[in-house]
Formats: sequence, C-alpha cells, structure tokens
Amino acid sequence: MLTMGSLFDGIGGFPLAAVHNGIVPLWASEIESFPIEVTKIRFPKMLHVGDITKLDGSKLPVVDIICGGSPCQDLSVAGKRAGLEGERSGLFMEQIRITKEMRCADGNDGKANDLIRPRFFVWENVPGAFSSQNGEDFKAVLEETVRIADHTVSVPRPTGGVWKSAGCILGREFSLAWRVLDAQYWGVAQRRKRIFLVADFGGHTAPQILFEQDRLLGNT
Repeated sequence: MLTMGSLFDGIGGFPLAAVHNGIVPLWASEIESFPIEVTKIRFPKMLHVGDITKLDGSKLPVVDIICGGSPCQDLSVAGKRAGLEGERSGLFMEQIRITKEMRCADGNDGKANDLIRPRFFVWENVPGAFSSQNGEDFKAVLEETVRIADHTVSVPRPTGGVWKSAGCILGREFSLAWRVLDAQYWGVAQRRKRIFLVADFGGHTAPQILFEQDRLLGNT
C-alpha cells in the first residue's frame, strides 16, 4: 500500500484525496493550530511533524509520495509578485530539500532508482506561477523538481516564452507532468484553477497519472 507525507497540509486536502484512493497519509506538516485540530479529528492516525523549515527529511518516516501546495501569495497575480524569492512562496524550496534528504537516506543501501522513496512528488499552486518573474519562476520549479532525479538537467524556456497550461518532461529514468485543473469540474461549486504537477523519479508514469482518467464508457 502506498504511503504519503503532506507538506503545507492546511485542513488535509491531500490526505483526504489519499484515503479516497487507497493511500495512507503517514504524516503532515502544518503550523496553524485550527487546521491541525481539524486533521487530528479527521485523520487520527496521521503524525503531525510541525514546521517545515525545522524538518529533516532523512529523519521523517519514509513515504512513497510527498505532496505540497506551497504558499501562493508571492506567485499570485493578486499579490506583489515577489515570486520564489518571496518569503512565503519561496518555501517551495523546503519541499525540494526534504524530498532530496529522504531520497538520499533511503537510497544509501544501493537500491535501484525506482525503489528509492519518495518515488512520487506532487505540487499544487496558482496559475500565476506561469508568469511570475516573466516565467522564470515556473522554469525554476520544473528544474528544481527534475534535478531531484538528475542534477544535470536544464529545462529550456518554451517557444515564445509562455508556459502552456499542460506539459510534460521525460528523462532517462524520470518523468514530470503538469496540468491546470478547475475545481468547478471536480465537484466544487466554484471556479478555482490550480496547477497540479506530478513527478515520478523512478519511471515514466507522471503523464499517465495526471492525464489519463479511470472512467466507464459514457461516464465523463
């Protein structure tokens, strides 16, 4: 059974999705007291590990998936557009750091790449990330994520300089895909677009995970 760790957990959106798909949320990082109380009730077996800036990925319980929706204020078109250099949105790099630390510790015994955990990485944020710092911030998100698997990778800017709402990157042993989803088509009574990014550090499943839906004939 797959396991998951949730960073920037809020009221447990990622753990809720996990349990609906047979994934066990082992731990969560959150600093606000009210969301923590909510998730303690909803997920009583989930460990609360505290402030993301104080975590050591090598010492956390190892999980198959690390999820996180880092603060969006500095990336949003409604904010001051400080981007990844901003105090809040820059916390994305903590998700990268923790993932690297956990994979480094788990791979110390010479495991094959597809067995090193976390194998999967999920990031969620506002579409403003595409244009933040003239597109350089999203380029940095892609590069920092794929460099967890291969530190030599450089991601080029797209033709025309504008990031598309969906795309993927395939490496020799890794894959990454991103897609904008709108909450109104997923059972929520409001329009709310968000980027979802999935990385598979041990194979080429990221596009399959993000773009291929399970459904029955005639059921959209």
